[in-house]
Amino acid sequence: MTTRLPALFISHGAPTLVLEDSPSRHFIAQLGTELPRPRAIVIVSAHWETRGLVVNHKPNPETLHDFYGFPEALYQLNYPARTDAQLCARLHELFAAAGLPAQSTEQRGLDHGAWTPLMLMYPQADIPIVNLSLPHQAPAAELMRIGEALRPLRDEGVLIIASGSYTHNLRALAPEGSAPAPWALAFRDWLDLQLLNDARDTLADWLQQAPYPRHNHPSDEHIAPLWVALGAGTPGAPTLKLHDDWRMGNLSMASWRFD
Repeated sequence: MTTRLPALFISHGAPTLVLEDSPSRHFIAQLGTELPRPRAIVIVSAHWETRGLVVNHKPNPETLHDFYGFPEALYQLNYPARTDAQLCARLHELFAAAGLPAQSTEQRGLDHGAWTPLMLMYPQADIPIVNLSLPHQAPAAELMRIGEALRPLRDEGVLIIASGSYTHNLRALAPEGSAPAPWALAFRDWLDLQLLNDARDTLADWLQQAPYPRHNHPSDEHIAPLWVALGAGTPGAPTLKLHDDWRMGNLSMASWRFD
């Protein structure tokens, strides 16, 4: 019998995470050793938004260095991923059954939101991956539906990773070691409570109900993967906060597991 795998939400931080000696880096690297080994991975990154839902069929997606002004060592990193064609076909089957139109592409590489956690969790790059896009500005309820469509994969040896950021206001960063601002803590505490209570309807309305939503997420793309991971989790099943750390004052590195 195949072990049911979880859906994960991982805050990936800056691409320098893979070079740092930090609690978040060590957490992500350790996580890859603690989970049952998946036969394949579906990954959703905050850094790939499209019009509508898109499945990446590119057989060997290249490593995208989609940033500038960082240490030269980052631009030398490579994650030689390979795609699982059968899993791509399975995704289209699941989305069609859920009434979710999905396109395909063979043009997309892996952005740092995808390869940062993958490089730390599975440095050998020996597990096939399929990269799935985020529909631009899709509401949380729609993203949860995408996650729900992915849910059966968890019983098929597939790990679902949603890579984003629990808070993401780059204009409100502070010197490393600074305490988080009250507005960041209030949002974190509210989000924690709703996730632990599996309050999906409330979370779908986060822009109206959460404290300081636009202070923490001026735009949606870094919280959007969280809704996909939540949807992929079984309603009423245990929800576990795996990691809680802060970088540069107000950037939460929280990560969650949905069973």
